[in-house]
Amino acid sequence: MAGRADSTVLAGARVVLPTGTVENGRVIVEGTRIAGSTQEGARTVDLSGHWVVPGFVDIHNHGGGGASFATGTAEDVLTGVRAHREHGTTTVVASTVTGEMDFLARQAGMLSELVEQSELAGIHFEGPFISPCRKGAHSEGLLRDPDPSEVRKLLDAARGSARMVTLATELPGGIESVRLLAEHGVIAAVGHTDATYEQTVEAIDAGATVATHLYNAMPVLGHRTPGPIAALLEDERITVELINDGTHLHPAALQFAYHHAGADRVALITDAMDAAGAGDGHYELGPLAVEVKDGVARLVEGGSIAGSTLTLDTAFRRAVTVDRIPVDDVVRSISANPARLLGLYDRVGSLDPGKDADLVVLDADFALKGVMRRGEWIVEPRVG
Repeated sequence: MAGRADSTVLAGARVVLPTGTVENGRVIVEGTRIAGSTQEGARTVDLSGHWVVPGFVDIHNHGGGGASFATGTAEDVLTGVRAHREHGTTTVVASTVTGEMDFLARQAGMLSELVEQSELAGIHFEGPFISPCRKGAHSEGLLRDPDPSEVRKLLDAARGSARMVTLATELPGGIESVRLLAEHGVIAAVGHTDATYEQTVEAIDAGATVATHLYNAMPVLGHRTPGPIAALLEDERITVELINDGTHLHPAALQFAYHHAGADRVALITDAMDAAGAGDGHYELGPLAVEVKDGVARLVEGGSIAGSTLTLDTAFRRAVTVDRIPVDDVVRSISANPARLLGLYDRVGSLDPGKDADLVVLDADFALKGVMRRGEWIVEPRVG
């Protein structure tokens, strides 16, 4: 790492602000924060021909760099966090996978310590409260109904660090668990679900606010049985997660979601597992064996897609260059919207003065060239 400058001016770039893109803009960094004015003696970095955008915020991530958030040690988790930071994700929520309740509680306790140390932004429990009909890469033998008392056990184990729980809300206890989560300020996410349209509407009315990886692990959109996808896209209270890796979604499906939900209701996520940033090979996702081939992770048994090897810099570049989503909209989806969901928008998610100096430098082709987190270069741009 190149270290922290007391005062730095990033000049000459296209700077994406909440109000729009500023040509030949400047971002001023003082210590760990974005500043409103330049101090004498500030170092100037000429970023002409580049973009400067807010650091990425990932609310659904199981690991990377060969390390697992779901089953690894604290050291493993930090390895995964560092791997994603190098790809522009300056704020990350650690996602678990289905496991024994006692194990999940212990893992939550360890992850909560890293939240308290500001290495993580929170914990997302994906499973075990999901549908066996839509289990994806989760162990069916460990699934269970969302009994509110068991949901509460995980919240207690997380010691205030739980940010989201994915539920099949149509299962017994599902609606009661949504209400419990809403009462505790934890996001209830509809996912890995076999719910009908009507059941999904009921969950939203009870307090659900996120669609876990929309389209994946849920019934398809039908003209007579619209299912959860229609309910989740049409309701302004819902933010929809999208995995933009070219495998989980056809570009038309991603564009359809943007069109119907609007850019302010999309959160681009990775759903990454250990292999993100680590290459092809054999891995584990919880208790299940995974083979990664040509960058696609699948269960050895059955062949289901098992998370992704995606990093958010790739998701950003693909959204702009392949899906033709406007840059300002992509920035909202990858930074501002997830920051708001987490209740962190006062600190991260935009380049406003006073916020953490979390930012990403991209070249004219949207390839990552620099990453700063809290005023420190994780990847220092080589320019000039």
